[in-house]
Amino acid sequence: MASGLVDTIPDVLRPDIVPPRRYCILAVFLRPSKHAKRGLSRIMRFFLAGIMQGSNTEAILHDQDYRQHAKGLLIKHIPEADVYDPLTDNSESLGYDDRTGRRVFFAHNMMCREVDVLLAFLPEASMGTAIEMWEAYQHGAVVVTISPLRVNWAVRFLSHILIEQIDQFESALESGQLVTQIKKARRVIEAGRD
Repeated sequence: MASGLVDTIPDVLRPDIVPPRRYCILAVFLRPSKHAKRGLSRIMRFFLAGIMQGSNTEAILHDQDYRQHAKGLLIKHIPEADVYDPLTDNSESLGYDDRTGRRVFFAHNMMCREVDVLLAFLPEASMGTAIEMWEAYQHGAVVVTISPLRVNWAVRFLSHILIEQIDQFESALESGQLVTQIKKARRVIEAGRD
């Protein structure tokens, strides 16, 4: 590593702080911004956000079956999709100590700044997902949300595309309508009209 380079890397990404396995995963997603290289790559990078703990007061997760279903649908209908599911590499996250949990939390939020599309699954409110949506939205990613929470301001104002149910999401993918909507949202974002 070049002298002084570590000083320019946020703490959550420093190799001397983040466990090497996590750093390698982050390196894949934190390659040069897709905004700077638009058109040079056909890969569409997705971050699969969604309720995990929600409002549970105990260290338990909501049903996570939606993750594999949504990821499978994306890969099937968008061949150029590169889908990152944060739970895949952090299935034991409820048992993490504070230091590890904090690193993972902030690293995932930074990843949301670098993807092309954030897909959020929100059958009910989730503070973590709202933060991920905010990061993606603020940094030019298209935010697609599957949620019945149409009047919730975070859902309403951070979503470029809002779909109420997962079966509607599946239909939109099968018909090609979702890809069309994503491309349209991308043009609007790039034109600065969002």
